[in-house]
Amino acid sequence: MTSRKRNWKPATQLVHSGTLRSPHGETSEAIYLTQGYVYDTAEAAEARFKGEEPGFIYSRYANPTVDMFEKRMCALEGAEDARATSSGMAAVTAAILCGLQAGDHIVAARALFGSCRWVIETLAPRYGIESTLVDGTDIGNWEQACRPNTKLFFLESPTNPTLEVIDIAAVAELATSRGARLVVDNVFATPLQQKPLQLGAHVVVYSATKHIDGQGRCLGGIVLSDKEWIDKNLHDYFRHTGPSLSPFNAWTLLKGLETLPVRVRQQTESAAEIAGFLATRPEIARVIYPGRADHPQAAVVAKQMAGGSTLICLELKGGKKTAFAFQNALEVVKISNNLGDAKSLITHPATTTHKNLTDDARAELGIGGGTLRLSVGLEDTDDLIADIGEALDRAG
Repeated sequence: MTSRKRNWKPATQLVHSGTLRSPHGETSEAIYLTQGYVYDTAEAAEARFKGEEPGFIYSRYANPTVDMFEKRMCALEGAEDARATSSGMAAVTAAILCGLQAGDHIVAARALFGSCRWVIETLAPRYGIESTLVDGTDIGNWEQACRPNTKLFFLESPTNPTLEVIDIAAVAELATSRGARLVVDNVFATPLQQKPLQLGAHVVVYSATKHIDGQGRCLGGIVLSDKEWIDKNLHDYFRHTGPSLSPFNAWTLLKGLETLPVRVRQQTESAAEIAGFLATRPEIARVIYPGRADHPQAAVVAKQMAGGSTLICLELKGGKKTAFAFQNALEVVKISNNLGDAKSLITHPATTTHKNLTDDARAELGIGGGTLRLSVGLEDTDDLIADIGEALDRAG
């Protein structure tokens, strides 16, 4: 029978792609909890290390369970190759640093997760790599920031936490014209709602800790790109610095991928309804949600995203005091700095994820004392709306 795998749609890919079964023919993917591998002969070991014979050498480099996760993500993302990492920040750091050297220059959108900004602004310069942060929503800012030594562009879209949406295709075209590479952190959109590689980006990174696991169980990350770039830049960096994903976490993430479409669809539908409810409340100064007509980049959202988001950014009148009172009054929604979980979670970025930024930097990003980031889970939408409404009432 002729294989039709190339025609599989995402939900099917996320159940079956990349599966590697042992001779036992197990239904669920096997967990290969091993550090190393044995060889039949010394000659076989030599051949494998030379790359003349296929097979695994050491689980810091590659592992059968991790390999299944990488292949399944490649099928979903439309990437040629990938390397799975121990966390999302391990993926971001590897993707940024592996192809750069002293004297190179990075242009990055200023609206970034706090740790991503630290890598760009603090870590990279320690190694002689310069950086410039720009308002990523205006392509003119990217053009003006370019230098002859610009080698890398980096952005999140939608951004953390204010959900700005950047025109990925425009930035990718500029990067390509300058001989640079665009790295996109696609975690807020998920690989189901946005396809950066199809839009021209060169590298995509995820914190698999978020929607891919989706149930608050483990850490993980992944870098996806073309095989040539991974072989030339990422492979040796990854092999020698060791940010590898554990086989058990890879297995957990494989299980998460099986339900990703169902979870993201429900969470997105609920988030859109909750955003609409929040927009009617007098306590709310503003609601930012991709998919709403009043989103600042609504036209870009319509062009490059297949759906909205599982996240909502809201600004409460009354600043930090009211925001804290609101969070403390919630019962169903839990206070946590994670996102993409089956449980609805809320965080106050100014005092958590973005606390290390200066007051001016937070103000520049639109993060005030009343700013909250809500990650919508899988609870009943009516229960969530009731919980949020009651908490707003109690917070005054």
